[in-house]
Amino acid sequence: MMPGSRVPFALVIALLTSLPGPVFAHDGPPFPIVSGHRTGGYEIEVWTDPDSTDDGSAEGQFWVILESTGTPTEPPAGTRVDVSIRPSGTKDSWQTIQAEPVEGKVSRQFARLVMDHEGRFDVRVEIVGPLGRATATAWVDATYDLRPAPAMLVLYLLPFLVVGALWAKLLVRRRRAARPN
Repeated sequence: MMPGSRVPFALVIALLTSLPGPVFAHDGPPFPIVSGHRTGGYEIEVWTDPDSTDDGSAEGQFWVILESTGTPTEPPAGTRVDVSIRPSGTKDSWQTIQAEPVEGKVSRQFARLVMDHEGRFDVRVEIVGPLGRATATAWVDATYDLRPAPAMLVLYLLPFLVVGALWAKLLVRRRRAARPN
């Protein structure tokens, strides 16, 4: 190897190892799994935050946004939205819940379901109302909520607090040593 060629070589290695790879976990805001799907008299969007849990709490969240394909665009009262999930690749029965309007708006519906393990789930949204029937299907990968528990914050901060305390102690000791007697 020629002298001076180590820096470019190290730079190339650093760049190659810092390239992003595939990430399969979800931690963040809701994201769309269905967008602009037109069926029946509706245009459907489905957003999700698919957190799975071990304790049976309903943390798989789904928001359904509806528009009428005609005028007016607000779906009529009496429109019912059911959200169903089941583990992908199984013949398990669907877990279904009726979505509730958000802030009383038929066009924005919310449902929360139990996703009892990590993995892929099939999602089905069925709409029944004065504009007829409509269905949208998708899938989502459920993951455990990756945010740390609030109590873990202390554990994560502890090394920084210890280093800060040691540094402050060192500064005080140096100041005392520098004082004229």
